[in-house]
Amino acid sequence: MSERARQAPAKVAGSQVSPEPTMDTAGRVEVRRSARRKSTVSAYREGDTTVVSIPARFTARQEREWVTKMVARLDDKEARRRPSDTELMARAQELSAQYLDGKAQPTSVRWVDNQERRWGSCTMPEASIRISRRVRGLPAWVIDYVLLHELGHIIVPTHGPEFWELMARYPRTDRAQGFLEGLSFAQDTAHSPDE
Repeated sequence: MSERARQAPAKVAGSQVSPEPTMDTAGRVEVRRSARRKSTVSAYREGDTTVVSIPARFTARQEREWVTKMVARLDDKEARRRPSDTELMARAQELSAQYLDGKAQPTSVRWVDNQERRWGSCTMPEASIRISRRVRGLPAWVIDYVLLHELGHIIVPTHGPEFWELMARYPRTDRAQGFLEGLSFAQDTAHSPDE
């Protein structure tokens, strides 16, 4: 590729893409400039590429500032949505204290890769909780529900009325269940062969 071609930004449907990433984090950063965008900046992840959309009028300095800020925001948001095993255990203890009067005391809480059909499981009498990695990255209130569900089994092992009374203490139980049912449906539909 010629030097001139490398320096010229590529045109993409009313916007321009910076010829080279402004910064490199875990992946590539692609900056898209738009003449239609007046003052807003947005960013999202597309595979291993972070896409940052900025107004076309931004200077190179403004571009660098906003790219740095938006990548940091995305990294922070993802870190909150993808807690470590240690953070998962800490969150389980917080949820037990808040919604279960501290009665559910797990011995361990960790992410696992071997749960394809379950969101989580609790092994008794060890009180060991495993959460499927499929949950990792979902909204925090959904992860909280999955944790609470498994914590509830430390107190009530079955899915009887007493168990559901415990789950009713969490204000987003119905919403989280609906979210997970929709996700299960979408995953089942995506994996089922066409008829």
